[in-house]
Amino acid sequence: MSQQVLSQQEIDALLVAMDSGEIDTDEVEEERNTPKVKSYDFRRPVRLSKEYLSTITMVFEDFSKLASNLLSTQLRKPVETKIAAIEQVSFDEFVHSVPSFTLMGVFKSAPLNGLQILEINPQFSLQIVELLCGYTEVSSGETMNSKSSFTDIELAILDDVLKSLLRSFETAWKEIKEIDVTLEDTETKPQLLQTMSPNEPVVLVTLQVTLENQRTFINMCIPYIFFEDILDKLSFKNWFHSGKEFDSSERGQIAHSLDRVPVNIEVKLGESTMDVSDFLEMEEGDIIQLDEKTSKPLSLYVEDRPYFKVKPGMINNKLAVEILKFTGGESDDE
Repeated sequence: MSQQVLSQQEIDALLVAMDSGEIDTDEVEEERNTPKVKSYDFRRPVRLSKEYLSTITMVFEDFSKLASNLLSTQLRKPVETKIAAIEQVSFDEFVHSVPSFTLMGVFKSAPLNGLQILEINPQFSLQIVELLCGYTEVSSGETMNSKSSFTDIELAILDDVLKSLLRSFETAWKEIKEIDVTLEDTETKPQLLQTMSPNEPVVLVTLQVTLENQRTFINMCIPYIFFEDILDKLSFKNWFHSGKEFDSSERGQIAHSLDRVPVNIEVKLGESTMDVSDFLEMEEGDIIQLDEKTSKPLSLYVEDRPYFKVKPGMINNKLAVEILKFTGGESDDE
């Protein structure tokens, strides 16, 4: 199977060639509209259906928006982030598609399985460091080609940025699965990664990042085992199916939760109208005449709505009522 993922250097070269006019965009558009035959390796079949990938795309669209807001706030520069591609490749193809020197955060999303990788292009990583250290203008990638490692201070700064991006990743998955994301390790050499086997199927999400007209990329490598426990939640049917039968266990949980909700209960004896002067002259032993007969059932109100007709009485020397009739909360009439 031919490699589908371009390296960062190849992507940069293509972008420069298109901007300079070396590549004819009309020819590229014509080639794009030409039907193509794509090789398929049955030894490593695609594991996720288009339906699942559509849901994953929605999640990462949310993540890209969160990442844009986060980076713009941290760097105090407008940063645009959008999805460039979502592909299913092998881990080995991912390793060979990223630069030999780059920033990679290895993280875990409990309770889901596997380790995931967030890779930030070295050009963008160093631009982040410069801006957070007080530079007002971002450097071009040409001045960074000779750099082959990060200093301890640069890694400490980038570590905070990685953790912030992972919190955005955690938030993006909230509607599907509550996850607790923790950064396990930081690596700069893709060849040293031993998190999974070379043939492990992964979902590679590439985000295009634009900062002051300079385009770079952020990659996320997520193994298939990450999705194994949530495949049912990635289906659109699970999201929008309105004819789903109510689960008895869910009914019991809701009933148990409602049992502990406090409600206000009142019994109305009747009503009466009097002048303020009469009210001020009231003394102990005075009798107030109500508009209800003593033989008539009283109304019991639940949260200001009449639900029952009751009869007053005493139990253990305390006032009480006996429920006679359910009225449904609609009217105070019998």
